[in-house]
Amino acid sequence: MTTDQPRGTEPTSSAGVLVLAGTPIGDLADAPPRLAAELERADVVAAEDTRRLRRLTQGLGVHTTGRVLSYFEGNESARTPELVEALAGGARVLLVTDAGMPSVSDPGYRLVAAAVEKDIKVTAVPGPSAVLTALALSGLPVDRFCFEGFLPRKAGERLGRLREVEGERRTLVYFEAPHRLDDTLAAMAEVFGAERRAAVCRELTKTYEEVKRGGLGELAAWAAEGVRGEITVVVEGAPAAGPGDVDDEELVRRVRVREEAGERRKEAIAAVAAEAGVPKRDVFDAVVAAKNAARKAP
Repeated sequence: MTTDQPRGTEPTSSAGVLVLAGTPIGDLADAPPRLAAELERADVVAAEDTRRLRRLTQGLGVHTTGRVLSYFEGNESARTPELVEALAGGARVLLVTDAGMPSVSDPGYRLVAAAVEKDIKVTAVPGPSAVLTALALSGLPVDRFCFEGFLPRKAGERLGRLREVEGERRTLVYFEAPHRLDDTLAAMAEVFGAERRAAVCRELTKTYEEVKRGGLGELAAWAAEGVRGEITVVVEGAPAAGPGDVDDEELVRRVRVREEAGERRKEAIAAVAAEAGVPKRDVFDAVVAAKNAARKAP
């Protein structure tokens, strides 16, 4: 005969439990109700920034009784075995990052994977998400989307990553640093087209929250004036393109973007032809014609 476990309790086990706790992305009032209880209950609290953790506990009016240690990108690999050992010994380990859900563009993936490999229970305290909040506020389609995280810092690598999703029909969501936003939006305008709709979501749930909507070209010009705060960018997916829907100028542009990202012209032409649903010869002819026109231009 079996009986149900009371809600909020764990089955008796020699191994501990890893708890991934979502934290507010801005407004402290958005903290999940269970977060305070988990902070007080944990044997070990692994925090991306222990100073931010201190501000969080003070704001929630709670006191951690467990051991507090840092767990960030720089020490994630080295500290994971220590935390797994604590879990294997029966500890309840709470993982928190600066904002949002651990392991989503934040430290945590390595620890989750290591715990799963050791058959240690992993659970979560759901919390605010910059990805879903920005997506909902963007005004763009939300039925299907994909999260791309941060783009590479180097221009060539960034163009290459954008090129990989040039024909992606789903709405795209990115994180970006404010000082790189203008370059990123300009690269997006180059790859996706200046008229592709997008939304820049800044300082979500904070005092100076702002959602700027428009075409990528327009947003790139706006960002060039300087933008501050935490940034999430939402970009409309590629439109469905049938045979003949993409003009020669656009075909040439797509080939150029791929070549600038390091792809050979032959492969670039083949890829663009497949994306646009046109014969490779049509793309080749458009590229040659554009090259000849450039030579004749004064």
